[in-house]
Amino acid sequence: MSPVDVLLDVLLGPLQYDFMVRALVTTVIAAVVCALLSCWLVLIGWSLMGDAVSHAVLPGVVLAYIVGAPFALGAVVFGIAAVVLIGLIRDTTRVKEDAAIGIVFTTLFALGLVLISVTPSQTDLSHIVFGNVLGVQAADLVQIGILAAVAFAILVVKRRDLTLYAFDPTHAFAIGLSPRLLGALLLGLLALTAVVTLQVVGVILVVAMLIIPGATAQLLTDRFGRMLLIAPLLSAASATVGIYVSYWADTASGATVVLVLGIVFAVVALVSPHRGLLFRRSRARRVREAARGLA
Repeated sequence: MSPVDVLLDVLLGPLQYDFMVRALVTTVIAAVVCALLSCWLVLIGWSLMGDAVSHAVLPGVVLAYIVGAPFALGAVVFGIAAVVLIGLIRDTTRVKEDAAIGIVFTTLFALGLVLISVTPSQTDLSHIVFGNVLGVQAADLVQIGILAAVAFAILVVKRRDLTLYAFDPTHAFAIGLSPRLLGALLLGLLALTAVVTLQVVGVILVVAMLIIPGATAQLLTDRFGRMLLIAPLLSAASATVGIYVSYWADTASGATVVLVLGIVFAVVALVSPHRGLLFRRSRARRVREAARGLA
């Protein structure tokens, strides 16, 4: 068998199964939307808030399942409730914000686990926790596609306002924008995106897809506009590689996708021009050599 035949077999083999096609499409959709949102989360410094909201939506998703409501509705309600509770604890007690975030998200996550344990269901709700991208059905794919399209469209349309809010909320307020509403919009999109990603990696690993792409892109460019292009491209490529690796290595798909994202970040952190560890060490060595030459 020639190398070309081997390559074609590697690439086309998994695609002969419908569930693999749906898994690949779902993962790439989730990766692109998460990566786009991650640029703002990284810029504002909301990594911990992303972790909190992604865990806090769990009871909302379970309650939505119990009453037959859309998962997104429950997720958005509990995502916003988590933010309100964090602000309430921070503003009315001596507890600092990071501790308030930890208290709220672990409590709501525990509530979600309790609800799962007592909810009679023909659907294995534990997949919400760990993800089950190989079990995505056509109806799930349509729902994920619609939610992702809504989140993507809002981010693209409001990108200028959100970027100004991230860089300088005071300036945004001075020109008539509402920083409070823009912050609430980002948190709502965060909850919506968490729902999109639940099927892929589950609640526990959602934060990885919401943070790693933006952090990786930030190491490659100083311009935010380029970050908005680099992050989704890297994330989609990593998602595709992760799905293929999980198929051929017979590993957990969601975890493999996150692992590939982490490896890409590590490589970029090592070899990135201007910001990579190797570049900075090389520059420091040249500076020391120049200093010794002048001595």
